[in-house]
Amino acid sequence: MPRSAHHDGIRIAFEDLGGAGGDPLLLVMGLGTSRFWWPDGLVDELVHRGFHVVAYDQRDAGQSTHLPDRREGSPFAALLRRTPPAYSAEDLADDAVAVLDALGWERAHLFGHSLGGLVAQRVAIRHPERVRTLTTSSAVPSDAKGLSVLRYLRLTSLIRFARLHHPETPQGNLALALAAARILAAPGRHIDEHDVRELVDKEAAHQVTSFRDQKAQSRQIGAKWHGGPLAAITAPTLVLHGSGDPLLRVSAARDIAAAVPGARLRVLPGVGHFLTGDVRATYADELRTLADRAAELRTLADRAAELRTLADRAAQQPRTVGED
Repeated sequence: MPRSAHHDGIRIAFEDLGGAGGDPLLLVMGLGTSRFWWPDGLVDELVHRGFHVVAYDQRDAGQSTHLPDRREGSPFAALLRRTPPAYSAEDLADDAVAVLDALGWERAHLFGHSLGGLVAQRVAIRHPERVRTLTTSSAVPSDAKGLSVLRYLRLTSLIRFARLHHPETPQGNLALALAAARILAAPGRHIDEHDVRELVDKEAAHQVTSFRDQKAQSRQIGAKWHGGPLAAITAPTLVLHGSGDPLLRVSAARDIAAAVPGARLRVLPGVGHFLTGDVRATYADELRTLADRAAELRTLADRAAELRTLADRAAQQPRTVGED
C-alpha cells in the first residue's frame, strides 16, 4: 500500500517494497515515470542482497501531486525555455528528503535512474548528511544546464518518442509502454512483453499511466538547479551506464564520474536505457559492493576519530612530577 510524504503542499507517494531491517535504499525513477517502472525482478535482487527498498513517485508523476496545467511545450523544449519554471530542481531534491523523513530514515543509499539519477545527484549535493551512497544509472550530469544537456542526448530516439500516439485504453497503454521500452532498449536487444505488461498492470491497478502527460514532463525537465557542483558530492558514488543506451550517450556517465571525487564508473556492454532482466543481478551486485565498501570506510573513519579523541585526552592529562 502506498504511503505519503508532504513537502510544501505537495503529496509524494511512496511504497515499501520489502527487506525491512536491511540497509535503507531509496529508488528514484525517471522522467514522467511512476515508481511502478522499477521491475519486480530488480527489487527482488536488491532485497535478496540485504536492502530495505522503498520507491517513490516524483511530483508530476504516478500517484504524487500533479501540478495545474500551464502553457507547456514539448518536454525537451523545456530545456530552452526562459519562462519561470513551475518549481525548482531543489524542490525535486527536497521531495526525496521528505520521503526519508516520513520513513524515519536518517540516512539512506540512493539509486536514481535517468532523470531520477539527476535528482539523486542533487540530493547528495544539497543534503550530504542524508546520503550513505549514491548510484546513478543512465543519467546526465547535474552540472549540465539548458543547451549543454543536448550534447548527451541522441536526437533520433527523441524523435521516435515524439511520434508515439496510442489510444488511452488498456490495450493502448500496453502498446505505448511496449513502444517506449523498445525505443529505450539497446539496438538488437529483445524486450520481453511479459516484463512490460507487468509494469503496465501495476500502473493500471493504481489508475496511473506513464509517458502520457507531456506537460508534467515539461515541468520536470524545466526545473532549474541553483545549487552546487558535482564536485561537492562526498558520498561514495557509482555511475552505471549501458554502452548501447539509445537515449543518452556514454559521455554523460564519463562526465559524472570525472566530476565526482572518487566516483567509480561501470559501462555495461550492450545494455540500453531500459532496465532489462539480464542486468538486474549485476546492478544489485554493484549496489551491494558499493554499500559494503562505504560501510568499511565509515567504520575506519569512526575508529580513526576515536583514536584521535583518545590521543587528545591523553595529551591533556597533567604529567606527574618526576615522570621524566
